[in-house]
Amino acid sequence: MPNLAIYRKYRPSTLSDLLGQDIIAQILKEAARKDRLAHAYLLSGPRGTGKTTTARLITKIANCTTRHTDKNHKALGEPCNACLACESIDKGAALDVIEIDAASNRGIDEMRALKENVRIAPGVLQNKVFIIDEAHQLTKEAANALLKTLEEPPEYVTIILATTELEKIPATIASRAQKFQFKHVPLKLVTEKLKKIATEEKIQIDGDALELIASAGEGSFRDAESLLDQMASLTEGKITTEAVESTLGKIGFRKVTSLATLLLENKLDEALQALSEITDEGQNLVELTKDLILYMRKVAVLAKNPTMKSKFETELPADQIKTIESHRELYKNEHLELLKNIIKAYSQMRYSQFPQIPLEIAIIESLQS
Repeated sequence: MPNLAIYRKYRPSTLSDLLGQDIIAQILKEAARKDRLAHAYLLSGPRGTGKTTTARLITKIANCTTRHTDKNHKALGEPCNACLACESIDKGAALDVIEIDAASNRGIDEMRALKENVRIAPGVLQNKVFIIDEAHQLTKEAANALLKTLEEPPEYVTIILATTELEKIPATIASRAQKFQFKHVPLKLVTEKLKKIATEEKIQIDGDALELIASAGEGSFRDAESLLDQMASLTEGKITTEAVESTLGKIGFRKVTSLATLLLENKLDEALQALSEITDEGQNLVELTKDLILYMRKVAVLAKNPTMKSKFETELPADQIKTIESHRELYKNEHLELLKNIIKAYSQMRYSQFPQIPLEIAIIESLQS
């Protein structure tokens, strides 16, 4: 039997494991304790933040045999993950759980089939659950067909919609479901989970490389875990920052902050030399510029509002906070013009055959005396 991918192996099995979405987990736990699960849910938010995982957790809670027979376990508001119902759902073998990808099943015929399926009572589980992923891709006609099902579903049916584009969900459907908005996961939480996985899987990896992979995930646990899995497969021995940079085309935090130091200290010659060296290494300059903008933005915000440190501390590792604070001391009002010029260069670089030139011009215009 092939090994499970890391993102599947370490998928949350309880609501307590759902990192970065504490309020959602708390509300669902309380609903489970009081047997007040809704008949329809609308889960929205960025990719890889736990929407599909939460849909499956709701499915397990609704059908968990232990939760229905053991009052002590029911008080936890969690699935047991040990009964036949939980195990069959985890394995994807539960016939009463129907997952539909609306990206490829978006028409009215699919929703009419769902409507007919809804009328059939569950064969094994206590509740029949329909999970519709990428729900924003349903056609108007399909959405109208689904609406009729949402208005008066049988007691044994739960419908869960998941989407990355909430604004495209018709208001008539959204109003008939209990809505949960998932948010981007802080880099700090992603890094901490990757560190635990690396320890568990006995993967040797540099601290900077781990943070770089977490950053490349852009707030998505799934993407970051897949990247870690990829690097572990491609790399023999210890995973280094250089290996991650080479594979992902993304610049490490130290290189970004080293360039930021030269810019904030107005060292034009050295900044151009550093940029030339990064280019010679074959690094992705567009990604570098994006990361530099995001970093300089944090420095500027902290310089103007020191209380933002507490917000950054919930998102970033301690060593990164320390570096940002050191750069805050170098920040001056004229550096705002530098940031504007880099943002302008970024918009030009994305469509240029010579991405180095717009960035060089932005640096020269900003730093030349």
